[in-house]
Amino acid sequence: MIELGGNIKLVNFEGLEPALLIVVKKVVGNYTKKISESLNEFKSIEVTLVNKENNEIKVKVEANKSYESNAKDKNLFFALDKCLSVILKE
Repeated sequence: MIELGGNIKLVNFEGLEPALLIVVKKVVGNYTKKISESLNEFKSIEVTLVNKENNEIKVKVEANKSYESNAKDKNLFFALDKCLSVILKE
């Protein structure tokens, strides 16, 4: 598990190439900022790479209530974007 900041956790991302991991951290960081501004009492976000083979992502956000989202795509970044954008729209 990789912790960014204290309220952001990346689970199962340890095996990614360093260049990919940098982009994942940037994307998650930018979305977390937007999500924390739009949700009351934002506490934490956990992004899990469920399956590396088909880029399945699961996001769980703790705020005044819990939010969850799942997505998978051939492209890791598209899956990440789909998953985080669903949370942002809620």
